[in-house]
Amino acid sequence: MIALGIDPGSAICGFAFAQALNSRLIPLHFGVISTPHNLPFHHRLLIIHSQLDQLISSFKPDLLAVEKLFFGRNSTTAIPVAHARGVVLLAAALHNLDVLEFAPNEVKLAVTGYGHANKQQIIFMVSKLFNLNAPPSPDDAADALAIAATALL
Repeated sequence: MIALGIDPGSAICGFAFAQALNSRLIPLHFGVISTPHNLPFHHRLLIIHSQLDQLISSFKPDLLAVEKLFFGRNSTTAIPVAHARGVVLLAAALHNLDVLEFAPNEVKLAVTGYGHANKQQIIFMVSKLFNLNAPPSPDDAADALAIAATALL
């Protein structure tokens, strides 16, 4: 089974394709989709959708896992993330993918065993779970790997 993990964002959207094989997690491809800040917002969303559409067509995942929105103190940043998340869900629907949604603390718990783990703990455990030679970078790609791992565990 191939899972696509998504850490949604309008400036940087993390993605990770991973596979569970004989109780091992295998990273197939991960990275970020970045959008230029100077573009109109609707064009940034189009970039996310277009690149995600190409990635899904290439890797043909069985499901898409995405982080649920967490409304912290700054709700103004949550709105653009919500728009990007909508584009991600649209791509999943267009490719007829099942969608799993996880709260941030669910992902942290699944990957580290602790629902309030910090970023460095997540990066460390993702590196170990996927047997990576170097920590995944940037953080958004590491988060996407953690989300994919949560879907596969």
